[in-house]
Amino acid sequence: QVQLAESGGGLVQAGGSLRLSCAASGRTFNNYHMSWFRQAPGKEREFVAAISWSGGTTDYADSVKGRFTISRDNPKNTVYLQMNSLKPEDTAVYYCAGPFSRWGVRRYDGEYDYWGHGTQVTVSS
Repeated sequence: QVQLAESGGGLVQAGGSLRLSCAASGRTFNNYHMSWFRQAPGKEREFVAAISWSGGTTDYADSVKGRFTISRDNPKNTVYLQMNSLKPEDTAVYYCAGPFSRWGVRRYDGEYDYWGHGTQVTVSS
């Protein structure tokens, strides 16, 4: 029913920036929350950031607070992740997830029905 497609990943040097985009299709998601997760090789998928349907409420993992910003453009059915001051430990495949309606489950990947294909972010030291 919902298709999510991430873009914007790539290879950057430590301290650099990238902006990831997640385009949704299939139905409007303007009344639903959206999130970003990431998974590094050999690691479990971990929560990165979430944004409420209106964009007025956000949540970030401690590891990215102050460096990453999640935002959305509902008329475009797109959610973004601006990543600044990138570190080698940020290297991972980044996934867009959602939409979801219960804000309290935002940090649990098992609660999501739809995922993008993932976009690789590699940060060199």
